[in-house]
Amino acid sequence: MNIPVAQGILRSGQWLKADSRVVLGYDARFLRRKRLVAEDGGAFLVDLAETTSLDQGDAFQLSDGRLIVVIAAAEEIIEVRGDLPRLAWHIGNRHTPCQISATHLAIRRDHVLEKMLAGLGAELTPSTAPFRPEGGAYGHGRTMGHDHGGHDHGDHDHGPFGHHHGDGKFHVHG
Repeated sequence: MNIPVAQGILRSGQWLKADSRVVLGYDARFLRRKRLVAEDGGAFLVDLAETTSLDQGDAFQLSDGRLIVVIAAAEEIIEVRGDLPRLAWHIGNRHTPCQISATHLAIRRDHVLEKMLAGLGAELTPSTAPFRPEGGAYGHGRTMGHDHGGHDHGDHDHGPFGHHHGDGKFHVHG
């Protein structure tokens, strides 16, 4: 039995009718090569040229001509309300994926971040919903960490003041 292969993605709005759906959480929507099973029970292999971030409504284009639409799975999140610009700055300073709306922010459940945000005066509401955080600043995709000349944020926090990279460039988060 030959399993169909998805070597291409059609972005939301580039296709009209899907043949089936696959429901994937945020982490599972970041992939290059993986075997998946659609809701209709049909298995397929994803074999993309590079690791790709998929959004709700994107579709896998299978070698047998079918289209399988990606649906964002419901996940445990925290809705964050309060001084949104300030709270967003603190979330972003930790390179945490964040969904942004006019009334609240949403992050995945994380007891450390929840404690930090509560300490900043945020109102936190646990919820279960599809998690679709803001994409990268330079186009479609994920907000990814960046190189800091040999260190990461696991060992310290730069606070609101920024830092030098050692190459004469100054950098501020937020």
